Amino acid sequence: MKDFTSRVAVVTGAASGIGRAMSKSFLQAGMKVVLADIDAERLEDSLHSMADFGDNLLGVHTDVSQADQVEDLARKTLEAFGEVHVLCNNAGVGYGGRSSWEIPLEGWKWILNVNLMGVVHGISTFMPIMLDQDTEAHVVNTASVAGLIRNMFSIPYGVSKHAVVALSESMHLELLQRNSKIKVSVLCPGPVSTDIFKSSERNRPATVPPPPEPTAEEAFFRKVYETYIERGLDPAEVARQVLETIREERFYVITHDFNSQIEMRMKNVLASENPEILPPPQEFMEIYQELMNKSGGQ
Repeated sequence: MKDFTSRVAVVTGAASGIGRAMSKSFLQAGMKVVLADIDAERLEDSLHSMADFGDNLLGVHTDVSQADQVEDLARKTLEAFGEVHVLCNNAGVGYGGRSSWEIPLEGWKWILNVNLMGVVHGISTFMPIMLDQDTEAHVVNTASVAGLIRNMFSIPYGVSKHAVVALSESMHLELLQRNSKIKVSVLCPGPVSTDIFKSSERNRPATVPPPPEPTAEEAFFRKVYETYIERGLDPAEVARQVLETIREERFYVITHDFNSQIEMRMKNVLASENPEILPPPQEFMEIYQELMNKSGGQ
């Protein structure tokens, strides 16, 4: 898709972080954009910040884990703009800490319902609409670099993102086989400066208990990881890469160089070798050492 003027984009998880940045980037490219998010207050704030784009903007309060709400999102999109050309299944949450078997089942279900089923609901609802249009269109599913490498910090998050990568690859092949005008990309960002930790805690349903209380070592590791994310890539740069990817019809959008970790995983698979624990990125270890020095080595 080369020309974005007057095209229509739908972005879930659009009230903050990458979703908000993509929405603004699409608007600046001349598109009409529907912002969807479960956080009504921050959604309203995002709409207010983009008010200069006037009638090219629509906000819809949406919980992507609920199929009927995604269907309502599609209905309101068509009522407002008549078509859909870009779908960004971007909404996501984090939940983790402790070992996989210690994480409450309610936490597992929540993560998978948002991060995976949110994407499934998006494609189940919007793909028939986009296929019937028989026009150029593009789907961007947000996974994570955690969907390409081994992940030991937030196990449910990593599992959900591996599933999104697998689903996106299958979609790409299905559409290729059909010679469809619809293209697919999977967004696999590394550390990006978003508030996913706080937003996940804010939006965690009352039916989902807090993650297990961390040990002192786990709490320190979480602080290091949060700092690593806070110092990450500007979401606007991710949005720029997504726009460029849609123009060039590329599948993988990988924002950081994790090639050595991805390569090691693939080598283990191809050689039928047991998985190995890989060293964290250098930036992570530098933050670890920095915070360790500040804490007096305790």
